[in-house]
Amino acid sequence: MGFGSIWHWLVVLLIVLLIFGAKRLRNIGSDLGAAVKGFRDSMKEGEAAEGQQPPEQPGQVSQQGAQPPQPRVIEGEATREHDPKPKA
Repeated sequence: MGFGSIWHWLVVLLIVLLIFGAKRLRNIGSDLGAAVKGFRDSMKEGEAAEGQQPPEQPGQVSQQGAQPPQPRVIEGEATREHDPKPKA
């Protein structure tokens, strides 16, 4: 009844083959495979780069033994430009 029947999928595949052609579908498949392979390779390179030098956490001593810079306090004055009482 639903769209999950094997015959429905075969008809859809036949229509796609007629529209795009077998050669074009093969090219699309190989391009998609190359893109996935490139994505996986870049993910492996990114994980390897992260594994070599872990990011420093705030408050931890860095690898050279120096303390991280202390947070700065910015001084200022807050003023209100409008009257907090609503006018009647």
